[in-house]
Amino acid sequence: MNLVFLGPPGAGKGTQASKVSAAFGIAHISTGAILREAIAAGTELGRKAKAIMDSGALVPDDIVIGIVRERLAQSDCRNGYLLDGFPRTVPQAQALDTFSRVEAAVNVDVPAEELVERIAGRRVCKVCGEAMHVSLLRDGSCAKCGGEVMQRDDDKAETVRNRLRVYESQTKPLIEYYRGQGVLIDINGNQPIDAVLADILSALEGLQ
Repeated sequence: MNLVFLGPPGAGKGTQASKVSAAFGIAHISTGAILREAIAAGTELGRKAKAIMDSGALVPDDIVIGIVRERLAQSDCRNGYLLDGFPRTVPQAQALDTFSRVEAAVNVDVPAEELVERIAGRRVCKVCGEAMHVSLLRDGSCAKCGGEVMQRDDDKAETVRNRLRVYESQTKPLIEYYRGQGVLIDINGNQPIDAVLADILSALEGLQ
């Protein structure tokens, strides 16, 4: 099963993608994680990507498409994959269509006002990497391991507003692109995590 997850920043795509990929035994491919690894390593690509991501803009197509093509060629994608964070534009989706066939595009929909509160309140643990909302912090520390938490540059309020503007202008057209292909699945993301997951699994089970 080859899947694409869509939805605005903060819609919970990453959380659901991990659970869905585990449920179906397919590779979970987060382009955001791949780029952050390059940033942490200080590579030339990482430095370029960091400047772009910190501004809230999108990483150039040629960089992202090349990374995804190589990743899908790896052995763990033989039984299928779940792309989380790619494609982000219609040209990227068209490029993906040239080397892989998407069977379903899951669109996790959440109202804009809820998204701003979610993203600006997100913190990431420097020790274990766990992401959580400020409301779940334990004395200002990670609720999972007690480590120090930080706010990523691309989660800060000003960048969040820019990310949502970028989504509206460049990424949202993907919804209609995949709807036109007859593979779009709309999911209400403004409900408890378990309820969102149940809706996604129910919709996808018919595709197996």
